[in-house]
Amino acid sequence: MSKEPMITRSELRKRREELEAMSEKKQKKAEKAYQKEEKEIDNIYRKKRKKQSNITKTRTGEKEKSRQMSNFLMKWILIVSVLIIVVMLIIFFL
Repeated sequence: MSKEPMITRSELRKRREELEAMSEKKQKKAEKAYQKEEKEIDNIYRKKRKKQSNITKTRTGEKEKSRQMSNFLMKWILIVSVLIIVVMLIIFFL
């Protein structure tokens, strides 16, 4: 039997460094895959949210509401002005 060890320290160090480098590469690769998958999942849900958003207000609907309110207010302004004129006529002629 020889007095030399089967594996030297430098060779052990090289093997350890190679293993560490390989594990780092695997970890980075796994991290990239995870981020890519997360991005795809987020993209799918973003598209679903975009599809589900209901439009409750439209330009024509808002114009119609505005027109109705305007008509209502004009009617009441006209009624109040007629009543004021009637009251003033009653005051002046009585």
